[in-house]
Amino acid sequence: MVDGSLLEGVSATALWTLRSRALESRRPDRLLTDPWAEHLFDSIGFDYKVFGKPAQYHVLRAIAFDQYTRHFLRHHPKAVVVALAEGFQTSFWRLHPELEATDGHWYSVDLDPVMASRERLLPPDDRLVNLATSALDRGWMTHVGDDRPILITAEGLLMYLAPHDALNLIAECATRFPGGQFIFDSIPQRYSRQTLGGVKLSKDYTLPPMPFSLSAEQARDLPDTVPGVRRVHTIPLPGGRGWWKLCGYRSLERFEPFRSMGPTVLTFDSPGHA
Repeated sequence: MVDGSLLEGVSATALWTLRSRALESRRPDRLLTDPWAEHLFDSIGFDYKVFGKPAQYHVLRAIAFDQYTRHFLRHHPKAVVVALAEGFQTSFWRLHPELEATDGHWYSVDLDPVMASRERLLPPDDRLVNLATSALDRGWMTHVGDDRPILITAEGLLMYLAPHDALNLIAECATRFPGGQFIFDSIPQRYSRQTLGGVKLSKDYTLPPMPFSLSAEQARDLPDTVPGVRRVHTIPLPGGRGWWKLCGYRSLERFEPFRSMGPTVLTFDSPGHA
């Protein structure tokens, strides 16, 4: 059993998202099947109740990232996926058939305390390379190389960064990996402001501040403001349960208030993309 209480700050939010996916996977009406998330959930000792109710958004986001990554792998033989600040995401195992079919490889990047737990609790694989470092430490770029089609994922990362750090990371990825693609999620400005004042999920847990926000409308300006970014696309979330069913109604996306009131999953590519 790993002691999850040793994780602090933003690293602890990896347990928040893990819990959402693990409990979803155990529902009879599950939207996501994730046995490795269940295994991690059972193997990491932590008072998960401090996170309040499970967040359905974490599940829908994981599905959206899976769908996009699966499409990328199927269309790019020998592809490389780099998962920045991967936390306790288990996308590698959900997408393993596609990795095998395309001879793809996966780089998992996160801080040492998280990576140590991943290596202890998750099985090794020839296609998986673990890098115990910060996403902001550009050393991971030298490990990856730029001679294969590359997809960089930042699931639940950028919102925790200072705006200049987030935009600099996007710019460096775009210029360092020409022809690559980058998928990330962002939060509305309204929610970002709330977190700066302190958002409590329960009486015992306050979310870390999320200073970076970017709406789908604002993201359209990235090719004009961030060097190396060519095109930006919004990735729709699948429909969920309750109010999250609205995500499945694509006709609502043309209404700006609907697009700006919730989280956004975005992707961009850089010049050279085939």
